[in-house]
Amino acid sequence: MQEFNIKSTSKEIISQLQSKIDSKTKPIGALGMLELIALKIGLIQNTLSPELINPTIIVFAGDHGIASEGVSAYPQEVTHQMVLNFLSGGAAICVFSKQNGINLKIVDAGVNFNFSNTPNLINAKISMGTKNFLNSPAMDKVQCENALSKGALIVKEQGENGCNIIGFGEMGIGNTSSASIIMSILCNISIEKCVGRGTGLDDSSLKRKTQILKQAIKKHIPDVEKGNPLSVLSTFGGFEIAMICGGILQAAELNMIILIDGFIVTSALLVALKINPSVLDYCIFCHKSDEKGHSNVLNNLNIEPLLDLKMRLGEGTGVAIAYPLIKSALNFLNNMASFEDANVTKKTI
Repeated sequence: MQEFNIKSTSKEIISQLQSKIDSKTKPIGALGMLELIALKIGLIQNTLSPELINPTIIVFAGDHGIASEGVSAYPQEVTHQMVLNFLSGGAAICVFSKQNGINLKIVDAGVNFNFSNTPNLINAKISMGTKNFLNSPAMDKVQCENALSKGALIVKEQGENGCNIIGFGEMGIGNTSSASIIMSILCNISIEKCVGRGTGLDDSSLKRKTQILKQAIKKHIPDVEKGNPLSVLSTFGGFEIAMICGGILQAAELNMIILIDGFIVTSALLVALKINPSVLDYCIFCHKSDEKGHSNVLNNLNIEPLLDLKMRLGEGTGVAIAYPLIKSALNFLNNMASFEDANVTKKTI
């Protein structure tokens, strides 16, 4: 049986939950990953009858100085344009969140745009985007710590509103470049296995992107503090990635179910895991992004996500689409009849 480091976990509750799952009117293990989800959520909530309250997805948006190097197929202004699209309800994450009854929050973590008098936008702006990490660190340590703290505070506020299941999304032109380097350094994987097409680069642009990231690593790696994930984050990360990292750490502290989206959110998780490895026990990985690096980092973590729909949009869309499966896991645990309830004979061999 999997070992869990959840604060409230005891051998007794693990045994009781597994017994409840196995007693349902089905062959043992017949509901596959839904059984694992039900077990995990029951352990997080330390109950035989877990529930999902005020499900929320927070989309953090931030701009990246590295975008000026042409590492994305889209120009930087698309970041703020998409934030406005989120707020008007026109983006994919808005459609899927509404469809599945999920609260959606949008955060300006550091977009290079002045959102004056914009209702429903959480203003947590650190700066007008990070610096170009090809030339200097993306952010200084104070900015990084500030972003982590703001991400944690935003999640804490959701917890105070009763939310016990939270997903993370992102928007930021150039952020696959940050995620690729974070993954490469923290997982000790060559950058070539981490870099993907992002918003849709062609072969020549992908090759150029890879060269730029290799050059940036070569420039900064002597100054990055070995074994210090925050040094990696501040040097190569984005404000939205840092806030997600802080939010993930806070969510685990609050015993929330944490829903992990795709490549960018997973890069933030990598930093969080270096700070607190037990965070992983609170995470459900919703889908495998079609971004090249994501399958490699999932393999590195020995994780099998719920879905593989060849998506690579970000925004938290994988979380929103996977959420009904998570509801199904708790519905079978809480409402499906047991062999005893249904007077069905258990297997004999």
